[in-house]
Amino acid sequence: MSEGEETLRWPTNLDRKAIEQRLVQARATAEKNGWGELATLLAGVEKKPNVELAKTVMAALDWLQRQPEMRSFSLQLEMVALNLKNLK
Repeated sequence: MSEGEETLRWPTNLDRKAIEQRLVQARATAEKNGWGELATLLAGVEKKPNVELAKTVMAALDWLQRQPEMRSFSLQLEMVALNLKNLK
């Protein structure tokens, strides 16, 4: 199965809890890999209001845009970004 086929199955119906879980996992990965700036951006996502949470995701994606070697990791956050419309 190619990577392109996998993206067709991205969940686009994640709720707030699922979005938070993915961001917490992303933060843990960032901490584990020594990506301090990214880990800092993702700090406290569990307590942020929806608007701030969305801004955090976009800021993290912006940071990742400047790190082309981290493209596969940025795909995880892109999937979260697709679901921001579900925040209520």
